[in-house]
Amino acid sequence: MTDNQTHVAVIGAGPGGYAAAFLAADLGMDVTLIDPAENPGGVCLYRGCIPSKALLHVSRLINEAADADAWGVSFGKPKINIDKLRQWKTDVVAGLTGGLGRLVAQRKITYVRATAAFSDARTLQLTEADGKTRTLGFQYAILATGSRASGLPMFPADDDRIWNSKNALDLETIPKSLLVVGGGYIGLELGSVYASLGTEVTVVEMLPHLLAGADRDLVRFLQKGLTERFKAIRLNTTVEAVKFQKNGIKVTFGGDAEKPVSQLFQRVLVAVGRRPHTAGLGLENAGVAVDDNGFVRINGQCRTSANAVFAIGDVAGQPMLAHKASYEARIAVETIAGKNVIFDPVAIPAVVFTDPEVAWAGLTESDAKKKGLTVAVTRFPWAASGRATTLGRSDGITKLVIDPETEQLLGVGIVGPGAGEMIAEATLALEMGANATDVGLTIHPHPTLSETFKEAAEIFHGTATHYYRPKKKKK
Repeated sequence: MTDNQTHVAVIGAGPGGYAAAFLAADLGMDVTLIDPAENPGGVCLYRGCIPSKALLHVSRLINEAADADAWGVSFGKPKINIDKLRQWKTDVVAGLTGGLGRLVAQRKITYVRATAAFSDARTLQLTEADGKTRTLGFQYAILATGSRASGLPMFPADDDRIWNSKNALDLETIPKSLLVVGGGYIGLELGSVYASLGTEVTVVEMLPHLLAGADRDLVRFLQKGLTERFKAIRLNTTVEAVKFQKNGIKVTFGGDAEKPVSQLFQRVLVAVGRRPHTAGLGLENAGVAVDDNGFVRINGQCRTSANAVFAIGDVAGQPMLAHKASYEARIAVETIAGKNVIFDPVAIPAVVFTDPEVAWAGLTESDAKKKGLTVAVTRFPWAASGRATTLGRSDGITKLVIDPETEQLLGVGIVGPGAGEMIAEATLALEMGANATDVGLTIHPHPTLSETFKEAAEIFHGTATHYYRPKKKKK
């Protein structure tokens, strides 16, 4: 016998969970949203996307102030009030999560501060912060528990000098030196923040390049900028040994092409990826299957192996992106509502919010080569953009991957300031099946960075106004 019943129980109130709960309520369903936090938001709002972007905005402002010296405007060395900066970040998070709390009330959603585990395929056991438990029956459940930061055994999490992304965003101190283990987007974004605040940042990556998922010609612009701001970027390098000392953490690096070398750091940020949060959920009690990597198995409707249970977001597989979770939320809820829908996006955009930003959507040139596909690639350099020149930011390109026979747009990559905003237009073009002519004939405002998208398309025909590259004749 259950204590309460609900039509839809949503477990986890991150960007996937609260989006699912809100839509289900909008469609007239009785909804219970379950999460330990005071308000919805999840890792993204509380400890990820939002606080990191708030600090990255400050980082970019500091960098721009330094760059302005070349234009005849000098601001001097910035004075960092870490307490005020931390409070501003906290206020941003509180404002957004509080707003979501009000939306929960407006939609008459039952919000329960608790953790949840399946007792069986139709029942959850809820455990509140004080240890009290109760049961909740459901017709449908949507699992949106997200992911957790992965760790490394040689860097124990119980040492307060070892950080994950959450610790780094707490901004408790600005260390003199910081080692970032991992050259992915989390490590590079947070490393950028601390470098701008005055920390000597070293990045170590075991692969031969940064940002493994992005094309090399995009990353080179970012790497050039980071090389100037970071103390060192060590590629093809592994951590061989770690020694904890009173004066810091002594790390020994190794690799195929170099002899082991040691260096002392005040703090170490472990940013080697994230893993799905499935522990303690009682998935086996509900008959929910997981794959070899720990992700919940789902079909095209986000339904798990248990007919009444759906899974969305990080817990349900790659890519681990908030906007992918929100999209899956719609698919799951509309399936529950009886609509004939399926998760089948043409492109899911990815953005790295460094300076410059790197963004891509659809087929990358690297993936095309791996698949043996014949594609045409056009690149419009931002050095030829009037708007980029006025900003003093020629460090970018807009790149298109095109089917040479049909002209259809297959993928887009952008590096430069504002790339994360620009990629949305490209994603829409990909979803609508646009070709190079469609993009080239779309009037873009001048002077803007968005024009580079249009001119990159015109390069395919050899008619770009601000970049001369005649179209190659077919043999």
